[in-house]
Amino acid sequence: MKKIEAIIRPEKLEQVKKALEENGYTGMTVIEVRGRGEQRGIKLQFRGRSITVDLLTKIKIEIVTPDEDVDKIVEIIAKNARTGRPGDGRIFIIPVEKAIRIRTGEVFE
Repeated sequence: MKKIEAIIRPEKLEQVKKALEENGYTGMTVIEVRGRGEQRGIKLQFRGRSITVDLLTKIKIEIVTPDEDVDKIVEIIAKNARTGRPGDGRIFIIPVEKAIRIRTGEVFE
């Protein structure tokens, strides 16, 4: 079992969510996060002045899934979150030892 954490642009959330649902992957946790990558934020012009926005708002999608579904989910997220510009995000794959459904006590390994 693996946990997929994808950091994506906020405007891509609906497209990624819809594509995942169309392929049968409905369970996910979505968190609004702030961060920056190698570009260290962006520079904007506001009333003739240059300002730097250091930490950008992003969306983190978390999905825990069986090992055999990881490649398909990663492919769907990458395809639908990509713009080709810096700041498209990252996908992390983390091993999960065990998951327990609180309602029933059911254990998934």
